[in-house]
Amino acid sequence: MATTRSTRRKANKTAAQVVVVGSFNQDHVWQTARFPQPGETRLGRFSTGPGGKGFNQAVSAARQGAATLFVAAIGRDPLGDAAMALAKSERIDGRWQVVAGEPTGTAAILLDAQAQNMIVVAPGANAVLSPAQIEAQRADLEAAQVLLTQHEVHPAASLRAQSIARAAGVLCIHNPAPPLDGGGDALISGADVLTPNETEFAALIAARDGDSVDADALLALDDDALHALCRRLPTTTVVLTLGARGVFVSHADPAARNDSAAHYRLPAEDVRAVDTTGAGDAFNGGLAAWLALHPQRPFREAVQYANRVAGLAVESHGAALAVPRADEVRKRFG
Repeated sequence: MATTRSTRRKANKTAAQVVVVGSFNQDHVWQTARFPQPGETRLGRFSTGPGGKGFNQAVSAARQGAATLFVAAIGRDPLGDAAMALAKSERIDGRWQVVAGEPTGTAAILLDAQAQNMIVVAPGANAVLSPAQIEAQRADLEAAQVLLTQHEVHPAASLRAQSIARAAGVLCIHNPAPPLDGGGDALISGADVLTPNETEFAALIAARDGDSVDADALLALDDDALHALCRRLPTTTVVLTLGARGVFVSHADPAARNDSAAHYRLPAEDVRAVDTTGAGDAFNGGLAAWLALHPQRPFREAVQYANRVAGLAVESHGAALAVPRADEVRKRFG
């Protein structure tokens, strides 16, 4: 059984520019020099903090200056209470489906000395986010500039949000993470902008065409070959994040995104990474915020800005709380 805790928007309140439908997880992080082998015990350091792809992305969008609404499901427990308080402190308009009988989502994160991570997520309440909770936010979805979705909540909820947004002409960004069995075809097809990393991209190609694509091999492909692979996905724009290798952008129609080239690469920013957890989420939130705030500017500028947000995020430990604010991005990169 679930109840909805939603505060009605006052008539003079600023409408949300970015709506994020996604997960909240409490992250439990263990740092160790190297990952343990099966059966091995290693010593490390422990910390905990807020996360979840949806929440990380909502924090990123809000910290870049976009009025942000976050739709999510949490348990009736202390972690859920903390999520609501934190969203409020970040000036995020939270619309919470509070679920009795399911815990707030959690994630176990292992982090090694090279800033690489391994993650296991227990979805909890995230898995039962309902289309009804989405439908209750219809007016906000229709008034937004950008909708951002991922794969950490029930697909039916994300699909309902995408359907409402598309009908209203709202730009739909979908981050296909973590990979789903079958690839999540409906969400992929409904997205205007798709933002996989190399692992997620390889999984999408395999699910769609049955081709085995090695994620590491993608890094060696030239731009024309990578563009051809991107065009096999039914999405107008693919933004492929490649970690230290930067970002590759592929458009079916560059003019539709105010760009001049059908495909191009942007290098990673020169930063000192200490924790890559949540870097992709920082990127997605930054991308959504820039596109909402500057809809007529070239798409390339949005990707460059998102790249900078993600770059600064990896210089700090944590996920949501590692995301830089807009003034920090401007101070570092101009």
